[in-house]
Amino acid sequence: MNKAAAENYLKTKVFTATPEQLQMMLYDGAIRFSEQGLAGLEASNFEQSFRGISSAQKIVLELTSSLRHSVAPEMCKNLAGLYAFIYRRMTDANSQREVGPLKEAIAVLKYQRETWALLMGKIGKEKAQAAASSPSSTNARDRTGIPISFSQFSFFVMKIAGTGTP
Repeated sequence: MNKAAAENYLKTKVFTATPEQLQMMLYDGAIRFSEQGLAGLEASNFEQSFRGISSAQKIVLELTSSLRHSVAPEMCKNLAGLYAFIYRRMTDANSQREVGPLKEAIAVLKYQRETWALLMGKIGKEKAQAAASSPSSTNARDRTGIPISFSQFSFFVMKIAGTGTP
């Protein structure tokens, strides 16, 4: 597949994704880039490790900045603390050139991704039940209560993928 086609596919995927799916894409990206950084550390390829870890850190910062504390203050506080821990461990791995801290960050990211996948399944079932019982004019995304911002995610996913602004 050529680069232009891949970029168009990604744009379509991002613009048609729900906020929940965008968050999943960010978790996937953070894990993928972290694992690239880990491979670089293990091979003593510090340029590769820096690029991978730095990209993963950008995603973690985006996850942090997109939390909507006004929607769920306690949950957002807990997630912000978790993301700060992940970011610190990535910073430690990058500066000390050690795999241990990065493996910890990856483990937490994978756990968060798994938890998010379970939550998406639950939300999907609830949306399906709500749609079947009473069609409504309200937006299903507004009823989820997920403390994330769709516009921030779509912009960031496009940016981190290197396709420019949406």
